[in-house]
Amino acid sequence: MSRRSNLDALFGAKPAAKPVAPAPESPQPPEAGAFAAANPEPAEPEFAAANSRAQESRAPERNRSGAVRAMSSTLRGLAARADAAAEIEAGTVVVEIAPDRIDDSFIADRVADATDPGLPALVESIRESGQQVPILVRPHPADPERYQVAYGRRRIQAARQLARPVRAVVRPLTDAELVVAQGKENLERQDLSYIERAFFALRLEEHGFPRATITAAMGIGKGDLSTLISVARTVPAEIVRAIGPAPAAGRPRWMLLAERIRAAKPDRVAGLLADPGFRDKPTNERFAAVLTALGPPATPRPAPQVWNDEAGRSIARIERTPDRVALSFDDRLEPGLADYVLERLPEMLAAYRAGRARP
Repeated sequence: MSRRSNLDALFGAKPAAKPVAPAPESPQPPEAGAFAAANPEPAEPEFAAANSRAQESRAPERNRSGAVRAMSSTLRGLAARADAAAEIEAGTVVVEIAPDRIDDSFIADRVADATDPGLPALVESIRESGQQVPILVRPHPADPERYQVAYGRRRIQAARQLARPVRAVVRPLTDAELVVAQGKENLERQDLSYIERAFFALRLEEHGFPRATITAAMGIGKGDLSTLISVARTVPAEIVRAIGPAPAAGRPRWMLLAERIRAAKPDRVAGLLADPGFRDKPTNERFAAVLTALGPPATPRPAPQVWNDEAGRSIARIERTPDRVALSFDDRLEPGLADYVLERLPEMLAAYRAGRARP
């Protein structure tokens, strides 16, 4: 046996097949020959490669090893987490976040109220039915592990009391986008009191936002914005913190409080603000107490007097205030009487002064 035969036997090689004589070519018509010349068969290497790929595609998949399966699973997990992170970054999914990882907005829109009557009801609602509406937060610009809230502060308080995470939409917001979203949410819910809106407007302006952005965020006109900022600049922040949001007060009474603060020194209410009994009152009662302490309530006008002539006709009407007396005549009953009195006023005034000069 030759050396080549020994090697073939050792490695299991099959003996080479005997060459087969090619079959004689059948004669082709002239048309077939022309077609073959115009459309040549692919070269042998290309044909073999294509045939090999086709066979591979039909071949059953080989069993993967444990290491390959583990690597594939890891890659799929990483891809899924990357997709989830992209969705979170785009603000399209709701996630759960521990309340302690969420900070207030850099522009506060609320006045803290320890006696908030609506918070216990919100806590019970979330306890029984879960948090139905997610809050809106953005990644904290200074701490990648924390967030800043755009809106949903009371829901965060409720979740903190219940020791459960808060459901949130995370969206990458600029400062302007954050305050606009914050203002729009409060506008739609209409639950900010007048003084909260006033201080929200003031803080936005102090932060450098143009008034066009502030009016867009709050949905108000320029005139209303000026009034809000004026009231917020007049009423000291410590008085607002002591009173709370006072939602029943409204614009006219907050403007009246601002006028009284301009006319009187705010330290007149320092003792009232430090009184524990004052702090235990509901926020609307605290507002009324401060308003009263800063000035007496408006004196009610006395009922007008009516002067009747000898026939019992009500000819004159007298209305008095602390610093003014108004006299009016009924021209229908006594035409020309008002002109007559006006003409006689110099004589009447002289007689009045002469009478006061006598001892």
